[in-house]
Parts: sequence; C-alpha cells; structure tokens
Amino acid sequence: MPALPRPSRAHIILLIAGLIASVTIALVPIALPPITSGAASAQQRAPIPPQCREEIRNLCSANAPAQRGEMRGEMRACLRERFAQLSPSCQDAVRGAVQQGRAARANDAPAPNAYIAPARVSRTVVFGPHQRQQVDIYEPGDAVDPRPLILYIHGGAWRAGSHKRVLAKPAHFTGQGYIFASTGYRLLPDFPIETQATDIGAAIRALRGQASAIGFDPDRIVLIGHSAGAHLAALVATDPSYAGDGFGAIRAVIALDGAGFDAPTRIESAPPEDWQIFINAFGYDRARQTALSPVTHIGAPDAPNWLALYVPQRDIARTQAETLVTGLQQAGANAAAIGIENTDHGAINRDLGTANGTAQAQAIDDFLARVLN
Repeated sequence: MPALPRPSRAHIILLIAGLIASVTIALVPIALPPITSGAASAQQRAPIPPQCREEIRNLCSANAPAQRGEMRGEMRACLRERFAQLSPSCQDAVRGAVQQGRAARANDAPAPNAYIAPARVSRTVVFGPHQRQQVDIYEPGDAVDPRPLILYIHGGAWRAGSHKRVLAKPAHFTGQGYIFASTGYRLLPDFPIETQATDIGAAIRALRGQASAIGFDPDRIVLIGHSAGAHLAALVATDPSYAGDGFGAIRAVIALDGAGFDAPTRIESAPPEDWQIFINAFGYDRARQTALSPVTHIGAPDAPNWLALYVPQRDIARTQAETLVTGLQQAGANAAAIGIENTDHGAINRDLGTANGTAQAQAIDDFLARVLN
C-alpha cells in the first residue's frame, strides 16, 4: 500500500486507544471512542512503549498532513496489513494492549435485557449478480493478527429470511475477537436447494479471495446456520462439490436447531404443516431427498469439528442432531450434540449474544476456543 502521511504522537496514541477500546459492536472497523482525561483515560490507554510508537510511525507514515479521521483509518489498515513487520517486542506490546482492552470491555457487559445497538457493516463482498449473492462483513475494531471467520447462514425454510437479520451476533462474535460475516443466498421457489448450497460455496471462495484485505485467516472458517441454514451449512461441509477448493478451509460447523440432516426420515415423520415445507424444498423424489441430506455424505472428507445445538422439547430436532453427530463421530470427526433448555426454535438463534441466550453462547464460545486455538 502507498506510504501514508507521517502521524504525530497524538495520532499514535489515538490509534492504540482505538485498538484497545473500540466498541464491540464494531460500528465501523476504524471506529474510535472519545479519549477522556484523567484516570479513565489512563486506564483506556495501553502501556505502548515510545519505541513501539515510533516503529508504527515509521512503518505507516510519510510527511504529508492528513485529516484525523482519515489518518486513523489508514493507520489501522496499515497496521493490520504490516503487523508482522513490527519487531517481536512491539507486536507483544500491541497484543497486550488489545487483550487489556478486551478485558476492560468484558467488565462493561450490558445489563440483562439492555438495548443492543445494531452493528454496522464494515464491508460487503459480492459473489454474483443477484441481490442476494453478497456477504456482509463485521470486523472487530482491535484486530491485528489474521482472525478466524464466522460465516452465518440464515434460516427461513429455504424460501425466506435475510442475511441482514443478524441481531446481536456481530457484537458477540467480534467481541470474542472473530471476524463475523453473514451471507445471502438465492431462495425458493426460483432457486432450489442445490443452487442455494452452490451460493454458499461461492461465498466461501469469494471471501477467501479477499481474506488479506478483510484480515482473516483464509484457512479458518466456521459455518454457523440456523434451521434451514443449519442444513445448508452441514450439506456444504460434508459434500465438497459445493465449496470446491474452499472446502478445506471449513474448520468447524455450528448447527442451531436444524432438522433436515436426514431429509427422507424427516419427511416421513413430519406433521402436515412441516411435511409441506420439506416437500416444497426437497421434492417427492427420494433419491434427490437423499442426495440433499448431509448424513448421506458423511465420511472423509468432512469438516473436522461439529457442534449441533437443539431444543430438547423438539423431538425431531434432537433426533436429527443426534443422527448427524453419531455419523460424524463414527467417521472420525469431533462432533457433539447439546440440548439448550428454556428456549425454542426461533429463540435459540434470536437470543444468541443477549442475556437470554447465555446457554447457547457459552456452548458456542467454549467449542470455538477448543477447535480454533
């Protein structure tokens, strides 16, 4: 990237303060909070040594002046791209500042039922001409090293829903230090499940192509899907034909109350209202139903790590989750099915990242910590 205007000492302090105190809802990837005076300001600022501040100046500066907002944004982008060029001691100092900032934010978690402001999209990746063929990206404000990417796949019976409806998920996952993304895909009745899964695979490949610019590790992608989105995530992560050369980047899958992992069995046992939904999606042809069932494709290669969360009161969700997980375990994958109490099919997804979704968030956070670190 071209040389940037030389920042002052104040700019460096603002940059570091932004790295350690950016709001977890990631309003924009360059958002910086106001710098207060006195003790509060001292607590926000990490102990970045003067030598390290000078390294950052020299790495990301020139002599031309710049506006403060533009300077901070360009400096942060430069630091992300050139972080590895800093000395080991300076890298450690910046990482320590980031950790300090996260710990401080954790102590300031919102009260139960507190209003959570909607996150603002950092950037959008387009992977096709249709309006639904795009991925919204939400970046943590303090990212320096390449992070894993959490890719959300919305539900809606394969015919509804929107990748814009992410609720508290961006705040939760970026607050944990991950890059969060939400992908759209084309829907029924015009686009069948095969096309939908193909769209998910195309989104994965498009994201990996821009991994350096976004700041995530192209070989550490986690798929998380709810309901129909859980089915699509599992299908893409068991059948390599959809993601192609991006398949190996799928390190883990999180399925939220999905019930289409074994479509023929699901259709046979479905009540009338559910039966119609599944027939509309999978059709009457049992061979096609089988081909679109993730359990059919279990056996290497599969994504290596799986977590299936389900509502215990929904027998079919429990049965389908256990069927999927048992098959994966037998094939050698790391897989677990966990029931989440005191929730329902919609709330298990809707409440994730809020006080009412503590159980599913804890299960997911623990899982990601194990399989990504």
